[in-house]
Amino acid sequence: MNVRSSHSDSRTARFAFAATSALASGLFSRGRQWLFLALLTCLLIVVGVLTYSSVESAVKTNLAEQLRTILNADVAAMEFWLSAQRANAMVLANDERVRDEIQALDSIANQSEGASKTAGLVSSRELKGVREKIDDWLETHKVPGFLLIRRDGLILAGDNDYGIGDPDLAQPFMPILEPIFDGETLVIPPLKSKLVLPDIDGTQRAGIPVMFIAAPVTSDDGKTIAALCLRVRPEEEFTKILSVARAGETGETYAFNRDGVLLTNSRFDEELKDFGLLTDDDKTRSLLNIELRDPGVDMTRGLRPTLRRSSQPLTRMAVSAIAGESGVDVDSYRDYRGVPVVGAWTWLPEYAIGVVTEVDAAEAFRPLNALRRAFAVLAGFLLLTTIALAALAMYASRLELTARRSAIEARRLGQYALDDKLGAGGMGVVYRAHHNMLHRPTAVKLLHAENTNEQAIARFEREVQLTSHLTHPNTIAIYDYGRTPEGVFYYAMEYLDGISLDDVVSRFGRLPQERVVHILQQLCGSLSEAHAMGLIHRDVKPANIMLTKCGGMRDFVKLLDFGLVKSQEVQREVTLAGSLIGTPLYMSPEAIARKEQDGRSDLYAVGAVGYYLLTGGPVFNGNTILELCRQHTEQTPTSPSQRAGVVVNHDVEQLIMQCLAKRPEDRPATAEVLEDQFAACTVAATWTRESAKQWWDENLSGETPSPNDLPQTLAPSPQSLQKTAALMETVEHVPDEES
Repeated sequence: MNVRSSHSDSRTARFAFAATSALASGLFSRGRQWLFLALLTCLLIVVGVLTYSSVESAVKTNLAEQLRTILNADVAAMEFWLSAQRANAMVLANDERVRDEIQALDSIANQSEGASKTAGLVSSRELKGVREKIDDWLETHKVPGFLLIRRDGLILAGDNDYGIGDPDLAQPFMPILEPIFDGETLVIPPLKSKLVLPDIDGTQRAGIPVMFIAAPVTSDDGKTIAALCLRVRPEEEFTKILSVARAGETGETYAFNRDGVLLTNSRFDEELKDFGLLTDDDKTRSLLNIELRDPGVDMTRGLRPTLRRSSQPLTRMAVSAIAGESGVDVDSYRDYRGVPVVGAWTWLPEYAIGVVTEVDAAEAFRPLNALRRAFAVLAGFLLLTTIALAALAMYASRLELTARRSAIEARRLGQYALDDKLGAGGMGVVYRAHHNMLHRPTAVKLLHAENTNEQAIARFEREVQLTSHLTHPNTIAIYDYGRTPEGVFYYAMEYLDGISLDDVVSRFGRLPQERVVHILQQLCGSLSEAHAMGLIHRDVKPANIMLTKCGGMRDFVKLLDFGLVKSQEVQREVTLAGSLIGTPLYMSPEAIARKEQDGRSDLYAVGAVGYYLLTGGPVFNGNTILELCRQHTEQTPTSPSQRAGVVVNHDVEQLIMQCLAKRPEDRPATAEVLEDQFAACTVAATWTRESAKQWWDENLSGETPSPNDLPQTLAPSPQSLQKTAALMETVEHVPDEES
């Protein structure tokens, strides 16, 4: 009594846990919201990427136009200033008073040699006159100085005495000045002076950056006497002109020569000194001291290049400009500091200089980067939410699985109490059970807890629905179908007190032909009803055919497992790619070839079952599934009498071999016709009720408990476990030749 009470309490506790788990899982998982959110996240990410790409393209287009506009404004201002300087130089060079004094100086230079020439020029009244006439103009136009240089390189005059009368000092620059003696007015880009000149702070020294506007001075007969070179401080006028327009906090416009050397001051001189690219003193500037070389790393971040400065390549922009190209790059490149920048540039062949306007990429794309971060944050949030919901769904799924298992352990499915486990297959498990009210013995088939998905449920329901429409006494009867609150799908069918044909042959060997005819007649009766309703079983085999005791009769046939049944109206089964549906030992050639099937495909299986019962072995014995399939489609089977070595009546053997014909049209037309043909065999009536009773009494007596004892039976016998094994899922997926 105590043992039973304890057992009952344990069942009650498990049932309570199952109900609680089902309620908890229901709160967390009702559908697949996480999957919807995952799809929404993917959609938003795609939309975000497309939107970002569109915005990025628009930003880059606008940025390119902005850079071109700034560059054009700076270049236009520079050209306007240079044109004005050239015009002023031409006016001064053509001033008659200046020309007269210069011609007089030229005459003095021609009258003496060596040191006397220098002394004569420096002490001459004409030099004083030239200076007086030019100095007023220089002061008015804010030009710091001038030089007069003859074609032979002799310096005739200057704003100071250094170099006057020296024919060698200006020789390195004569190739640059050559066009002036042909009548042109030139702008000479910044270079380092060989003369001692006053620096921006007034210190006299050589090597300071100078820039000249040079115009020819002609004599009365039209010959060029000398080049009047007006000196300009590039760090003042020239640099300021190129700073008229620039972008943001990091934007700058600068000029450079063919060697990639800066011709204007950088706005980042202090940084360049920190990097060690400039001497750290108050006089050193980047003008003519910095080459536009790519260090390969961003030096503003404290990184140091691996190559010496002289070995570093010119920046991508400088290479393009020096090649004479104009362009714009908004995909970023490194500047002379190694900072990623965007820029627009042009080459001015008239002056042999390049001009570029640049801005740090980080500043240029600041709005775009903010948008990118916003998209990233949103995508990250959605992704994390999706992951969280997926994890929650997995947790809920585990709760549901636990609830289903608990329900099974509690041995209760709705109105049914589970007793003994009879067997298990790929799709489900079968228990012997009884109805709580009727106490009727029942076989309950339920889905594996792990297999509860939409596809499995649909197939499970399909099997129940199709089988429930079949009422032939030789077809297993369905009593009930349902789903427990824990989500366990099950259906109840009649409990079969018997043994499968597979077990009969395995245990007792081949059957006599009169008994085979008796069995196949009943099998054809079950199939006749199914075929009349337009249904094909597709898995007729010994394991799916039970011999039972029904209403006092023995050898009463029950056809099971309609899980693979399909309508004959469907032309071809939609299955996994490259797969067959059925059991290869009993499949028809058209099923193996995956061609259109009808009821005659089942009749092939009837013939294969009959062959198995008569001979004790299958029609073909292939070593592999592929070989077995080829035998079914190509090889003619050996007759049952030859195979078994016994005499089989001609009419029985002929019917079996006709069913095994390769072409459907060579088989009996219908199951009903085949049933009549079996009934017409000479041995059809020789297997009687007494014959069946005698066989059962001799071979299976005492193996099955009385139905009245079923509710109290807790432990099944080994025979009863085998008895309903065919109730399990028996689908086999057979790969094709390529697999």
